[in-house]
Amino acid sequence: MAGGIGSRFWPLSTPEFPKQFIDILGCGRTLIQLTVDRFKGLCPASNMWVVTNAAYVDIVKQQLPDIPEAHILAEPAARNTAPCIAWACWCIKDENPQANVVVTPADAVVMQPDEFRRVIANALDFTAQRDAIVTIGIKPSRPETGYGYVEAGSAVAGEICSVSAFKEKPDLATAQRYLQAGNYLWNAGIFVWNVHTIMTAISKYKPQIANDMDRIRQTGDVATIFPQCEKISIDFAVMEPAAAEGRVYTHPADFGWSDLGNWASLHEKLSKDSNGNGSVGNVRMYECHDCVVHAEDCNKVVLQGLDGYIVSEKNGRILVCRRSEEQRIKEFSQAD
Repeated sequence: MAGGIGSRFWPLSTPEFPKQFIDILGCGRTLIQLTVDRFKGLCPASNMWVVTNAAYVDIVKQQLPDIPEAHILAEPAARNTAPCIAWACWCIKDENPQANVVVTPADAVVMQPDEFRRVIANALDFTAQRDAIVTIGIKPSRPETGYGYVEAGSAVAGEICSVSAFKEKPDLATAQRYLQAGNYLWNAGIFVWNVHTIMTAISKYKPQIANDMDRIRQTGDVATIFPQCEKISIDFAVMEPAAAEGRVYTHPADFGWSDLGNWASLHEKLSKDSNGNGSVGNVRMYECHDCVVHAEDCNKVVLQGLDGYIVSEKNGRILVCRRSEEQRIKEFSQAD
């Protein structure tokens, strides 16, 4: 899934060129390229599919030349994750009715790809033999209020557990209680299932979306039909009702995952100097503390005396703001 616009990472990420296509970590690979990289050995490029906004198709082709052009699905409108996933799975079914499928966002970070592959392989083995949906649950390292949670039940097969419930983003007190309980996991938005299972589930819980996908397959009229699909997440459309019927499982995991949704999460993942500063680019800092700086296109950036700031430059746009004011970045980006 590669259709988001990453507005919280302005000016680095813009609607014209969003974060999944940017080398945010300064490692020489964009986030979508890193996503493909971590599936090596699990899935050949010929079996990979990308669902993205129609405006980004050429960027996907440039960054992922090994993925078949027919496997790049261009959304004419953003309809959230349920129609996005449904469209891909209906297309996959046409090529391989027995396909086992992993769904993942293109803009997350995984710091331990070998462990990621081990977990995904376990989940694929489980779904290949069962009418089951598996969500990857990240073992929490802090009482995070920005993620939804999965309440894990008892183990059913190796590390894979039943799911008792999905929980919306909590307040801090609730997140602390989840952390102490030990059986609550972050919902990473990474799902594993066989194509028959997910198509059956969508047909049951959201029959209109299934009907829309059937019409797209029969007519090829994506431009008219897709924008009319219900705008709903896969969590609300399928995961929650399926969990209520005992059909959803989770694989607890710890492979250095982050959804990299904001500057705070980037600061967490970057290597930091002795003063807690993380940076990408030719950046020199003096008497600075706890800053996050991204300026890979600049010849040289020198900062002095900043404490807890975000500094970013991209295409002549510059952001300098306190990390404590990060939630206002979307507002800043829209200023005249």
